[in-house]
Amino acid sequence: MTLRIEQFMCRSDNFGVLVHDGETGQTALIDAPEQAPILAAVRRTGWTPNVILTTHHHADHVEANLALKERFGLRIIGPEAEAAKIPGIDETVEDGSVFTFGSQQVHVIETPGHTAGHVCYYFPDAKVVFTADTLFALGCGRLFEKPAAAMFESLKKLAALPPETTVYCGHEYTLANARFALSVDPTNSALKERAAKIEKLRAADKPTLPTTIGEELATNPFLRWHDPAIRKNLGMEKASDVEVFAEIRKRKDVF
Repeated sequence: MTLRIEQFMCRSDNFGVLVHDGETGQTALIDAPEQAPILAAVRRTGWTPNVILTTHHHADHVEANLALKERFGLRIIGPEAEAAKIPGIDETVEDGSVFTFGSQQVHVIETPGHTAGHVCYYFPDAKVVFTADTLFALGCGRLFEKPAAAMFESLKKLAALPPETTVYCGHEYTLANARFALSVDPTNSALKERAAKIEKLRAADKPTLPTTIGEELATNPFLRWHDPAIRKNLGMEKASDVEVFAEIRKRKDVF
């Protein structure tokens, strides 16, 4: 089963993603941040989108929904909990939903935190997950609609995926995330090495994504609440995991 993925920039720092199933010729968009770059990607690849898989309701992820629906006659799938806020939605999904895209099964993982009904789309056969604004490379989404405890549980779900799982995120935030990560985990040699590579990639205007679950477990402080070095650096050796996570998120908000 062949899954091909085209990642491209939208707006100032959003990623657009086209997902093409080679067996059936079907194509999905992961969110619809901006029409013009999406149309350019469709022309470049020759892949006509049949469906938009919406992760959450924020405008920078649904702005082009209606224009693309009118142009291509595509279906729009999105989280049941945010259906009223997603333009043009045709079908809703929730945690544990499984549906077919081309030759692939897609598993829906509900990940509230950034928004109340945010979902991620996991393709187990292809070993790919689209995490939008829940999990970033070296970061996680801001907590706009749910408290830290909700995002903590959401991230635990993603951390439990196989380490070889490829991760596509919603934004190019990795350089800023790397600089923050070093402030709370300064002795992590894997993080220091990764941060140096990220500096070079961004200096060359190259994307830092995709990443993998395994790479995030080794270097992303938002998944490393259990790590003794981070806890010592924060002065939270005896705190609960969720308290450590909440403190890291709080520090990132003002970094």
